[in-house]
Amino acid sequence: MLTAAEIKKIRSLREKKYRDEYGLFVVEGEKLVAEALDSGWDVEGVWRIEEIGERTMARLSSLSTPPPVLAVLRKRPDIALPSPAGLSLALDGIRDPGNLGTILRAADWFGVDAVYASPDTVDLYNPKVVQSTMGAIFRVAFHNTDLPALCRRWTASGGVVYGTFLDGKNIYGEALETGDGAPVLVITGSEADGISPEVAACCTSRLYLPPFPPDDPGSESLNAAVATALTLAEFRRRAL
Repeated sequence: MLTAAEIKKIRSLREKKYRDEYGLFVVEGEKLVAEALDSGWDVEGVWRIEEIGERTMARLSSLSTPPPVLAVLRKRPDIALPSPAGLSLALDGIRDPGNLGTILRAADWFGVDAVYASPDTVDLYNPKVVQSTMGAIFRVAFHNTDLPALCRRWTASGGVVYGTFLDGKNIYGEALETGDGAPVLVITGSEADGISPEVAACCTSRLYLPPFPPDDPGSESLNAAVATALTLAEFRRRAL
């Protein structure tokens, strides 16, 4: 059985300051816990509802309905950034946990080599992010870093930095590097603010996803996760 102190510690992992302090985060649900156990990540403990009871599981869980199983994992330490190669993604100020989780699922689906995030992007280990990745968190290489410095490093290596903007050039009419020749970095900004001026200044090409029909858009803009998925799909389509 779990002690009161252990329950308190697991519950505290809902907050970033305690996830940072302990170096731990929570994974909930059969599918995610199974993927966690197969991932090679360090698992600190696994608890099942039939072992600890529904009431205790409800205290541990951040979900509206207590899951059948919950695990605590150790966060992956930051590692040296990989050399620019292939198709990579950078996230500038993505603050919505659901968006980050969905973007990681898209990155996983389209075989993105690495995902980089600005310091003000929502925490990767936020419970809502972890849940919405549907396991992609264990398969996608994720790095928090200074994006302007990353962009400069990218272009210095002969790579191309694409940014998505409302005033960019139509992505479907532009010639695109796909990552097979020169390394490609695609940058997505937040829905509220877009790509920051500091990062925008580092982009070598500005792209735009047009609505249909072009002269009569319905919505003002696309959800950041949807826009990212469509952009990655176009880069991968060009590589086929």
